[in-house]
Amino acid sequence: MCLGIPMKIRKINGDFAEVESGRLLRNASIQMLPGLKVGDYVLVHAGFAIQKVNPERARETLKIANEIR
Repeated sequence: MCLGIPMKIRKINGDFAEVESGRLLRNASIQMLPGLKVGDYVLVHAGFAIQKVNPERARETLKIANEIR
């Protein structure tokens, strides 16, 4: 099973972005999704942003994930 995590873009540096989810910070390739900007939410899997996500849905998903923990 594959799991993608909604993460918020904090900084963009070329084809990579610093993304966050809660206290988790990572660098992810954004090469497949042109036109992203700081503040956007993306679905991150295996170090790659694979889809732009609606901010409200991203927050809902993260809330559910936190309840499971």
